[in-house]
Amino acid sequence: MDGQGEAPLRDRPLLVIDGDSFAHRAYHGLPKTLRRRDGKGAGAILGFANFLLRLYRDEQPRAVLVGWDTLDTPTWRHRALPGYQGGRAFDAELVEQLAVLPEFVAACGFVAAKAAGYEADDFLAAAVAQEEARGGHAVVATGDRDAFQLASDKTTILQPQRAGVMLRLGAAEIRARYGVEPRQVPDFIALRGDPSDRIPGAKGIGAKGAAAVIRRYGSLDAALGDGRFAAEAEMLRLYRKIATMDRTAPIPELCDQTPSWDKAAALARDWDLTNLADRLAALAEERGPAQKAPQ
Repeated sequence: MDGQGEAPLRDRPLLVIDGDSFAHRAYHGLPKTLRRRDGKGAGAILGFANFLLRLYRDEQPRAVLVGWDTLDTPTWRHRALPGYQGGRAFDAELVEQLAVLPEFVAACGFVAAKAAGYEADDFLAAAVAQEEARGGHAVVATGDRDAFQLASDKTTILQPQRAGVMLRLGAAEIRARYGVEPRQVPDFIALRGDPSDRIPGAKGIGAKGAAAVIRRYGSLDAALGDGRFAAEAEMLRLYRKIATMDRTAPIPELCDQTPSWDKAAALARDWDLTNLADRLAALAEERGPAQKAPQ
């Protein structure tokens, strides 16, 4: 991962990961028989770790931030829209692994962003805003299409497909897929709705209709100003606010990072995840003793 001929850290992207998205995929994709030393589940941890290591190898980032939801505390979105994300039920074993995965991310030397009142999406947006402001470029890995609003000439979205394939989406690909600009995606979601988050959208307006309205008027506000959707105007504005990622979410300054694979290996070994521990230890050895994290 860190051999000769690589780009200087300043020229590498910031890697931003939706932790919940990949942990959920891992949990449902791996056998439930995978266990840690204490008998607790390990599938989500192992699968997420595989995603993380592969993304790090492929993207060679200067730094990594992983955003997480706080499942036991409602956000302002839940209070503003009763039923938002309603009907979601997570297995207890998945919830327990989601609680300890930020510890694994931190052990790797990366930033695990999690705070009451915020969703993982908000931390992704804040990280992208910070990186673009410093003149860098970001790669955002997520299965959540709400993140399409982050695509730009400096930010690429990585969307997981089947068989481990990752689709790379920039602003041009978002325009081709939805027929709107990335910055218009929250307006598009407000009109179309989002079944996964239980956002109803405008009555009788699907994806094609939503895109047509946005292309004609340029924004939801302009459409409402012209008298469209008058009876639903207040709710549509709320839906757009809910669909808009919070670029002001609290994150630290994302400085260049040196992975502490040895610390992550020690944690994996403590969990009795021997194969993962051995992989991480091998990565630490590749770095050499001088670059290992202090014990």
